Amino acid sequence: MGDRAVLKKSRKWVVKIGSALLTDDGKGLDHVAIARWVDQLVMLKNQGVEVVLVSSGAIAEGMTRLGWAERPAQVHKLQAAAAIGQMGLVQVYEQNFARHDTRTAQVLLTHDDLSDRKRYLNARGTLCTLLELGVVPVVNENDTVITDEIKFGDNDTLAALVANLVEAEAVVLLTDQLGLFTADPRSNPDAELILQAQADDPMIVAVAGDGGVLGRGGMATKVRAAKLAARSGAVTVIASGRLEAVLLDLRAGKQVGTLVLPSSSPIAARKQWLAGHLQVKGTLVIDDGAVVAVSERGKSLLSAGVVSVEGEFSRGEMVSVVDVRGSELARGLVSYSSANARLIMGRPSSSILSILGFVNEDELLHRDNLALS
Repeated sequence: MGDRAVLKKSRKWVVKIGSALLTDDGKGLDHVAIARWVDQLVMLKNQGVEVVLVSSGAIAEGMTRLGWAERPAQVHKLQAAAAIGQMGLVQVYEQNFARHDTRTAQVLLTHDDLSDRKRYLNARGTLCTLLELGVVPVVNENDTVITDEIKFGDNDTLAALVANLVEAEAVVLLTDQLGLFTADPRSNPDAELILQAQADDPMIVAVAGDGGVLGRGGMATKVRAAKLAARSGAVTVIASGRLEAVLLDLRAGKQVGTLVLPSSSPIAARKQWLAGHLQVKGTLVIDDGAVVAVSERGKSLLSAGVVSVEGEFSRGEMVSVVDVRGSELARGLVSYSSANARLIMGRPSSSILSILGFVNEDELLHRDNLALS
């Protein structure tokens, strides 16, 4: 199928590996399997793919180290298990990537990090910088501090949100199942693997099941994650991590797992997300030179091109960009507060440090956080 070609051409992947896979169904970290996945991730990197790894397994590994057979219900025990298990998880990844002279970085996130605009931009900036440096970020939910109010609920959801954060074209959810089936293959021998579906097809929600003992997410969470990833234009693949070369097979366009396709292109989806999901807090009025740079040349908006700042807003909030005649050109997530924007407007980026004493970004509005109206 031609739609698999997107996996051959894409340049940024988020790969999520679940607890059951990582811990061989609760027996402790599966070092052989982890080494195999790392080998494949490095091969993807060598093929020009920027990779973010979202890894479960901290609580499961902590339970193994503590000798617990059942997942505890008490939050503090879960958090303690996560703290203990995270040490082992990170060590194994670092050792395996080091075999290939590849650096890794641990990034622990909570829901607040992605719902708060300022922290969203900070998280995005950190992850994108790590990728630019050739580092593989290993992302997990910060289970040691989360409460029910701030947790993602599962790492499938986290993977989809990270895909939006870094504008990944593909999300790969590795599980212990071959993919999404028309029925539960464990109880129905007539169940068939769904090779491809649209994210907005109600059928895929209807056939998704629930999670296992170790993880918090079954097929239902994977389908929800695929729908979430589709909002930012990313394709999602649900596939078995037990297949020998699953990531390389996907990269080659082979018929592996279930491919879930978005209904719109990444650019259209992100524009819709930027324009429709956030309230405009202020306005940047820009000169004619900046109008050409932003509207016609696809450039970021620099402080030098701003002639007026209207309204009060914080870093990371949505602002409207208008020309001197008041016509809206774009909307985007601003890199500086209104107070700081007024101080640096009309001035070159090179003077931001001397004026403010710090630099968030060289751009007032980075083109990746800006959608033309």
